[in-house]
Amino acid sequence: MEVKAITRNARISASKGRDLARAVQGKSLAVALKTVDFSPRKAARIIAGTLRSAAANASNNNGLDPEKLTVLRCTFDEGASMRRFWPRARGSASPIEKQTSHVTVVLTDGIQ
Repeated sequence: MEVKAITRNARISASKGRDLARAVQGKSLAVALKTVDFSPRKAARIIAGTLRSAAANASNNNGLDPEKLTVLRCTFDEGASMRRFWPRARGSASPIEKQTSHVTVVLTDGIQ
């Protein structure tokens, strides 16, 4: 059975979190949480929250044991960009795009 949790519009670029998301895939939930808990990166905090939310969904909604869960997929996808402007010389402006991302975590117990 698969259980999913999504964090939307996290204020981080998707490219900054993809390598950590790939490192977590295929590991058990306990090992994945240890991996992100000991990482100093901002993406680690976002992935940790999404992992804990997926584990809570699995135990509360489906009655699954969190100790037997593994991370099937963990993806960082691009979200909407916030467009801002930085003032420049002679009354002009330069655009700034503040990136957001969506984090999706899918846990499985290995039983179809």
